[in-house]
Amino acid sequence: MRLALHRQQMKSAMLPIAMIGGAVFYRWMGYLSFLSPYLIFMMLFITYCKLDPCDFRPGKGHLLLLVVQMALAGAVYLLISPFDHTVAEGVFICVFMPTATAAPVITSMLGGSISFVATYSLLCNLVVALAGPSLLAAVGDNAEIGFLQSVLTILSKVAPLLLGPLLLSVCVRYAAPGIRRKICSSQQLSFYLWAVALFIVVGNCVSFVISTWSESHAAAMLLMVVGSLAACIMQFAVGRRIGRMVEIDRRRYSQSQEADAGRDMKVSCAQSLMQKNTVLGVWLAMTYMNPLASVAPAAYIAWHNIVNSWQLIQVEKSQKQHKTA
Repeated sequence: MRLALHRQQMKSAMLPIAMIGGAVFYRWMGYLSFLSPYLIFMMLFITYCKLDPCDFRPGKGHLLLLVVQMALAGAVYLLISPFDHTVAEGVFICVFMPTATAAPVITSMLGGSISFVATYSLLCNLVVALAGPSLLAAVGDNAEIGFLQSVLTILSKVAPLLLGPLLLSVCVRYAAPGIRRKICSSQQLSFYLWAVALFIVVGNCVSFVISTWSESHAAAMLLMVVGSLAACIMQFAVGRRIGRMVEIDRRRYSQSQEADAGRDMKVSCAQSLMQKNTVLGVWLAMTYMNPLASVAPAAYIAWHNIVNSWQLIQVEKSQKQHKTA
């Protein structure tokens, strides 16, 4: 009992330690950056093994999230642009960039619907890849690549991590069901892989912001850091509000899918809207906009991971209280 309690305490402290460690040892993150895609691939593969391919079903909730995300992106740009165009570009990217490939993993840990978030991640990344080049060329001021080349480049950055783990999990499901059962019973491994990935991601974020720091642009950079925090909190709050609407709608019409039964849709929608593919966001900002705008999505890396860490700690506390009750 005492050993289990000790492990629980270590687990709760692991994410803050990973973030602080990444910030402290940021100078050496360049040696570890190559590991990030592999860690995310493994996390997604472990998580997707729990799903049936039939669980990927787009619905009204996904459409509502897409419309709200695009509307919020346009609104923050129009609101901020008259005051500072570069800051507006940066905050716009913080809302426009697609859902993170790792979002289903964190959603699973928080008690949300993996299938809902995985489906939205696929849809959102596809929409950004197809609509992004034209929209970003209109909003930004630094686009130098053609539409088709841009679409293919964006897809090449997201497709392997989105589809690779999914296809592998389907193969394992039908070719090696015994291995799949063992993987399904080892879901906690995703948490420890996430802690290592978080250590690397936060270190890269700190390294990027420090390398781009300039006294002449200090005010704009600080505004983008604050703006990215505001965008993170806004999307988290709006996502939870949409999640409540989705829950009410499903109860009213009894449309809850089997994979979503007992899952918290507030968590699912909040993660879908708030947790972002920040690596792609930085690339989009540097490609289509003033490169300084990339500071906003880089800072967003820290903010959405702080929110995720806080949520995971709250879940751990709740589970510990439930066990001791």
